Amino acid sequence: MGGITPYESAKGRRYRVRYRKPDRTETEKRGFTTMREAKLYLSIVTVSKSKGEYIDPSSSRVPVSMFADSWLRSKQPPMSKPSYYMTLEQAWKNHVAPVWADREISSIRRSEVQDWVSDLATRKSRTVVIRSLGILAGILDVAIDDRRLASNPARRVRNLPRNGPGKRRVYLTHDQVATLAACSAYPTLVLTLAYCGLRWGEATGLRVRSVNRLRRRFVIEENAVMIAYEIHVGTPKTHERRSVPYPERLAPMIEQACAGKGPEGLLFGDGINHMRNSGEKGWFANAVRRAQEFDPSIPRVTPHDLRHTAASLAISSGANVKAVQRMLGHASAAMTLDTYADLFDDDLDAVATRLNDQMPLVALPSGPQTRYARPQ
Repeated sequence: MGGITPYESAKGRRYRVRYRKPDRTETEKRGFTTMREAKLYLSIVTVSKSKGEYIDPSSSRVPVSMFADSWLRSKQPPMSKPSYYMTLEQAWKNHVAPVWADREISSIRRSEVQDWVSDLATRKSRTVVIRSLGILAGILDVAIDDRRLASNPARRVRNLPRNGPGKRRVYLTHDQVATLAACSAYPTLVLTLAYCGLRWGEATGLRVRSVNRLRRRFVIEENAVMIAYEIHVGTPKTHERRSVPYPERLAPMIEQACAGKGPEGLLFGDGINHMRNSGEKGWFANAVRRAQEFDPSIPRVTPHDLRHTAASLAISSGANVKAVQRMLGHASAAMTLDTYADLFDDDLDAVATRLNDQMPLVALPSGPQTRYARPQ
């Protein structure tokens, strides 16, 4: 089982626990201040060996960085989207590694992780904090799977930052969309974004073969995103293929965009190279500035704001939440409701109006304490 012996140190009497590891080699742990602490440790070791859960303390004296590369490799494309992997890599390099890379995994305490999270939350957004904590927890999970750590001090951390109000969404009207399209070098793309709700990468990844001109449908099966100035083509965000209708008035413009291109040709642009949006100096920003000269009410918008506009226009036209979910490619209708809850406020008024129309008239007795009377 093991043994406990006292010894004298510069700080007084201490206790040493000797025991055999599962491989039958002998080891010891020193420094216990009381016999009770030493007995408790020996009991824990004995139980863990009997359950096959024993972890050699020497195997835990390794740095976090030893498992970081393995964990990051498990997240590389095609296991994750290139854009998502880049955010993980940056968070590890900028927020996790400077604090934890050289720390021995056995020395990390949950209270330390909590303090780190609290400090990071004062400087960074909730998204960055949650992502950074998730990276540390994921790396330590690898150590647990490798039987080098018994529990994960980065799990069940409390007092995480709450969701803030978020960025205010911008919704354009039909007239504002028309003005923006007229001022753009690529009006068909602007109208497609504003009336179909495609993500930028989904729209610029469309090929001629992705257009069903008979049914007026786009088949969304590719997503082209720019990472470090390089275009990466993959599946859509949810990894699912979907069909999105486009308005009949857009049909002649889509027909023109397809003209002279083969099935593999890109719908927008020159048909060969994926279009890029170059920020404040790009064609879209220039189109917004020109549109604002004609209509000062047009706010500053990005291509992604046109996706929000598409949701707004669809909902105001009477589309239900399930139709909007399918158009936008959200994972669930609940996600659509959470994202665009403000756009469904008018539906509450409509519900009250419809209930009022169907509600039977109820006679009320006169008097200061008026209440509904049960029908006779």
